[in-house]
Amino acid sequence: MSDSKILITGITGQDGIFLSSYLLNNIGNVEIFGTTTSKENSNFYKKLTKIIKDEDLNKINLINIDLTKSKDVESLIKTSKIDKIAHLSGPSSVYNSYLYPEESKNTILTQFENLVQGCTENNHYPDFFQASSSEMFDSAAKLPLSETSKMKPRSPYAEAKYTLHKRVSELREKKNWNIKSGIMFNHESEFRQNEFLIMKVITGLIEIKESRSTELVVGSLNYSRDWTYAPEIVRAISDVLFEESPTDYVIGCGKGHTILNMIEIVSSYFDLNYKDFIRTDESLLRKGDPTHIVSDPSLIYNNLGWKAETTFQEMIEKIIEFKLSNL
Repeated sequence: MSDSKILITGITGQDGIFLSSYLLNNIGNVEIFGTTTSKENSNFYKKLTKIIKDEDLNKINLINIDLTKSKDVESLIKTSKIDKIAHLSGPSSVYNSYLYPEESKNTILTQFENLVQGCTENNHYPDFFQASSSEMFDSAAKLPLSETSKMKPRSPYAEAKYTLHKRVSELREKKNWNIKSGIMFNHESEFRQNEFLIMKVITGLIEIKESRSTELVVGSLNYSRDWTYAPEIVRAISDVLFEESPTDYVIGCGKGHTILNMIEIVSSYFDLNYKDFIRTDESLLRKGDPTHIVSDPSLIYNNLGWKAETTFQEMIEKIIEFKLSNL
């Protein structure tokens, strides 16, 4: 018997993989139920075996389920008898939410409400972590951004996340439920998909180093973001999930780094001069995006002792080395 049964929605994504690993390596006797919409998950296991022990694989139960189907979700909650939910599933691309705004918002909202309804119908209220986003903050909000900073969603994706952020507070009050939001800032890892900026830069410079490309185009060199290594973020998710008090937290490293800083680190690794190949094109920037974003993670540090330990440069070098070893 496991001490904790934990449901991770969207387990095959970057955060789901690292959270599974962290729980198995650090929490002890846990059993993990992970939702996926894919019937072919060999890539998930391939990634997972790089960061966990082989014998721990049998502690993970993959469940093929569409979280927008309410009856299926209700049945899952009823049969699994889980103790905790880390809700990480849903569209993760802000860019795609502009292309398909209603579809993106409906998916995010419906998945969450089906999980809530499944718990309510079964009169079963496991500790619940909701993945919120720094995209919810007002572009003009004073930096650094904390739990009390002004919110004004900047994208269709953020609008849905903000709706759920408020819904979490409502459920917490009405049902005396240990449900909470983690307001997560940018976080990257070896398992991030290529369309995300850090992967785009690393992949682009590998191609330039190998003379397969001569140019890398980015929207700006001056924009700065609060980038954290994903394994650090999931450590925070676990800390919040296991906290007995239902408190919302900002989760970020608390330091801003520019895109130029990122490019300089990658260029230096490959012994390249970025000025020879970098071009900026402002049409790639999202309208209304703030130039600078940085978090204030002091509450989670003061309450739970969490802080990011991997530096920006260390994170980038880990991703580069993984990328090169898997080409």
